[in-house]
This record gives sequence, structure tokens and C-alpha cells, in this order.
Amino acid sequence: MRTTVFAPATAPGRAAVTIVRVSGPQAGAAIAALTGTVPPAPRRAARATFRDPASGDELDRGLLLWFPGPHSYTGEDLAELHVHGGPAVRASIVAALAAVPGLLPAEPGEFTRRAFDNGKLDLTAVEAIADLVDAETRAQQRQALRQLDGALGRLIEDWRGRLLTCLAHLEADLDFPDEGLPPDVAARVAGEIADLAAAIAGHLKDEGAGERLREGLSVAILGPPNVGKSSLLNALARRDAAIVSERAGTTRDVIEVHLDLGGYPVCLADTAGLREAGEPIEEEGVRRARARAAGADLKLLLFDASLWPDADPATAALADEDSLVLVNKADLRPLPPGAAVAGRPALAVSVRTGEGMAAFLDAVSRAVARRLDGAGDAVITRARHRQALEECRLCLERALTAPLEELMAEDVRLAVRALGRITGRVDVEDLLDVIFRDFCIGK
Repeated sequence: MRTTVFAPATAPGRAAVTIVRVSGPQAGAAIAALTGTVPPAPRRAARATFRDPASGDELDRGLLLWFPGPHSYTGEDLAELHVHGGPAVRASIVAALAAVPGLLPAEPGEFTRRAFDNGKLDLTAVEAIADLVDAETRAQQRQALRQLDGALGRLIEDWRGRLLTCLAHLEADLDFPDEGLPPDVAARVAGEIADLAAAIAGHLKDEGAGERLREGLSVAILGPPNVGKSSLLNALARRDAAIVSERAGTTRDVIEVHLDLGGYPVCLADTAGLREAGEPIEEEGVRRARARAAGADLKLLLFDASLWPDADPATAALADEDSLVLVNKADLRPLPPGAAVAGRPALAVSVRTGEGMAAFLDAVSRAVARRLDGAGDAVITRARHRQALEECRLCLERALTAPLEELMAEDVRLAVRALGRITGRVDVEDLLDVIFRDFCIGK
């Protein structure tokens, strides 16, 4: 019998309400110990007075909810104690539960681990819960909810189920040659394998949108000294995150702020001015600026309107399809219509007066959205998903060129195992079920 565990389900600190969970076979006994009553009707809140089991002293008055297994979050009997959120109340309830025989404090993540062990969640849904807790923007929240709803898990299980069928047919053809199986089993399986390999390869061509949405899009502000890079960072962050000075070379290192742009997470970096450095520290700052430019998902190339049409050549050389061209200090000198740098249209802004900032924010928000919101529902959100899918694809491609049916079967088995690692399902019984169901072996 599994142990019964308890822990607060809400963050520590002063609050209106604290929720304490109890999960396991002794959850009902815990209720009896603290309230002197049997569990209330399932999934209905009931008023309760919670007392110290040893002394009988009243600890608090709150709500009690009962979720009998398997119809609970963990799949076990589960109780929730909703009490007042003061530190003293929280501590006394936890101490009272610790005194109940058979109860142990839960390890970090143990309630969700039990939900996985009891088949209530697969690994992709477990990861989605963590992403939902950590979500800082609306787009991250939407992605986590789609994954929690099972979009990715269903796709992986569909592919896995089709591969299990392929593997079962190959195994049956190899192990039961006298059962009158169709003569073209391997050829038919090869067609299905080719279709699945193509589907997985297509899904991998998402440019990492799901992972980038979880972590935030990397955006770098680049340009020569004194063009207003730090001022732009501060304007977007709405605080003085970077030092602003008329002296060239003030920014020596990369300064990062995390922003919510149009509901999308962005890691915005201010960099040192691009120029020939006069000292080792500044030289290192310029090197880091160029490295950040090389790794950025989106570059904001900043130029000085007062020097127009002269455009800093080192900055202009970075212009490509992953960059937006901004010309700051437009209040000093308006740009002519159709102004561009290296073939990229220029947006005129003035960080000081706010001129053009609304149009710039709209442009950068659309650029971020294009890079993060085009992968559909069943997105790859973690490096381990991508690694497992790449491994599966390689196994399937190898299976298609295998010289022997036995080798084809082994490659398909490895492909099934790779997919199973994504959802946490690797079950030999599934294979046997397909073999005996599809061919009625030993009827």
C-alpha cells in the first residue's frame, strides 16, 4: 500500500486562503483525525472545524473537499483543506497532519508524480503543468493549456499506435510463418513507415517555435555608440534598466530585460556600440555584442537620423530577414519617404519624444508573433521532445533501407521506444495486444 502524503498546495506567505492537500489511502483517516467526521460528499465543499488531534484545540474553521480515487487529480483518495492563509494557521494545520499516524510530508512534485504513476497524466501533461505555473505571458499560457489538454500527447500516441501496428505485423510475420498471414506484410508496413517518417520530419521543421515561446524570443538592440540603444531599452522596459550617457562606450556588457510584447515573451538585450574599440574592456563589449547579434532571433538595428543618409556600415552589414531597421532621433531630422538600409525599410522613431514608437511596437510585436505563433496546437516545447522525435525519424529512415525484415523490425522497435519516452509510455503488452487482435494468432 502506498504512503499517504500531505503538503500545502499554495505558495507560502500571508494570504486570504491556504490549501493543504492530503493524498493516499489514509486521506479519509486524516479527515477524521482533524474534524471528527467522515469525508463529505465527493467534490462538494463542506464547512469544517479543524482541531489538533492530540489536544482537541481548535485550529481553524474553513472548507473541506473530498475527491475519492480514482476520480481525483492523483488518482488516489484526495482531501483538500481550505483554511485561512495566515502563517500560524498554515503551520498548525501542517503540524496536525504530521501527527496523524501513517502520514508523511510530500516530496516536491509528488502529487503530480502520483498522477502520472496512476495514469491520470502523461509526461507531456506533467510538463504542461510546470509551464502553466511558470507562464508569464498570454501566449505561454495558451501553449501550456493546449499541451495540458493533450494536443501533443495525442499526436505522439497516434504515431506510436501506428508504429506499434507496424511492429506487430512484422513480428507476426517473423514469428508465426505458418499462420497463413498475407504475403506482402513487409511491403505494406514499409509504406506506413514512410508516411510516418515524413509526418515526423515535417513536424520537426517548426524552427523551434515551441521552445522559444517557453523561454522567450531573443531580441538584440544593435548599433553604433550614442545612437540611443540604452534609451530604447529603458523606454521598452518602462524603467531605467540601462545607464544613459552622452559619453560613447557607456554600455560595456550585455544588459537584458524580460518583456511581454503583445502577449509574447521577449528577452531584450542592450549591447555595446559597434565600433573600433580603444581598450580591452570595450573590445570585449563589442565582441559580446556581435556574438549576441549572431544568436538573436530578432535584431533591432538602430541608426542616427541626424547623420542620415549616412548609415553605420558595421550595423548595416547585420541587416537580414531577421532584423528591423530603426532610425532614432527623428525629431531632429525627419526621414525621407521610402528610406531604407541595406534594402530593409526603415522605421523613424524618437525615443525622446515618443514619435513613431507606437508603429515600431506594432512592427516588432508582429515580427515576434510570426516567429512564435505558427506551429499549431501540438507543438514541441522541450529539447527532449525534439531529440526523441529526431531519433524516431532516423530509426524509421533506417528501417526503410534495412536489408532484412528482422532488422526492419528492430529499427521500428527503437522508433516506438523513442516516441514512448516523450509521453512516458513504453509497454510490451501493447505490442502483444496488436499481434493477437489483428491476426487472431493461435485461434
